[in-house]
Amino acid sequence: MRTAVRIRPKSSGEVARMRESGRIVGEVLARIGERIRPGVTTIELDAFAEEWIRGRGAQPSFKGYHGFPRSLCVSVNEEVVHGIPARRALREGDLVTIDCGALLDGWHGDAARTFAVGAIDAESGELLRVCEGALAAAIEQMRPRRRVGDVSRAVEEHVKRESGFSVVRQYVGHGIGRALHEEPQVPNYFEPGFPFADLVLEPGHVFAIEPMVNAGTHEVRVLEDLWTVVTADGRRSAHFEHTVAVTEQGPQVLTLP
Repeated sequence: MRTAVRIRPKSSGEVARMRESGRIVGEVLARIGERIRPGVTTIELDAFAEEWIRGRGAQPSFKGYHGFPRSLCVSVNEEVVHGIPARRALREGDLVTIDCGALLDGWHGDAARTFAVGAIDAESGELLRVCEGALAAAIEQMRPRRRVGDVSRAVEEHVKRESGFSVVRQYVGHGIGRALHEEPQVPNYFEPGFPFADLVLEPGHVFAIEPMVNAGTHEVRVLEDLWTVVTADGRRSAHFEHTVAVTEQGPQVLTLP
């Protein structure tokens, strides 16, 4: 008989402190959204984010994490996640994902959003709509007495119902708090018997929920820089993420500006 898994919930005070780090992340994403346009380089976006985060007394969660060299992950078009900011200039029609984390007083916030650079093609617009909708469906499941498997199933079912796109399986959501990545893992697909699928959600559980949706195959590969993850078929990808707390009143998104 399998032993029930339990993850210690955070106190209301701890959640409140995470809301402060999360707010910084939300502000960064909102301000960067105003700056995304053709000709802007990904390293310029990274520099802005680091200045904003440090200016609010926080530290970039990603810089130096397992050796990652920048403050943001910036992933363009077929890049799924963990893109390294550089001198690449954005072009009209691109999709660009900004993934941001901030550490304030010992607590992390983590969120991501995929932005359109100017006018984009119809498939790219649909990819954004479906991926953002999958995140909303998953957040709706972040309620007491639901299970991690319900969150995972909500993402997968939304994507299948709304499109012919695929859900990335190799990268998943996660617990978050004093560490950027904590247990449990929160997959974006449902598989019976997954280690945390039966974990019952309690008030005070805080997870980073992050669907990644590809226009083509779910398969991905890592580039020679050992960080940047791209789609195996070269088609585009989208990624939306929020840090979300379970409360008796329902899901509470902590990474809003």
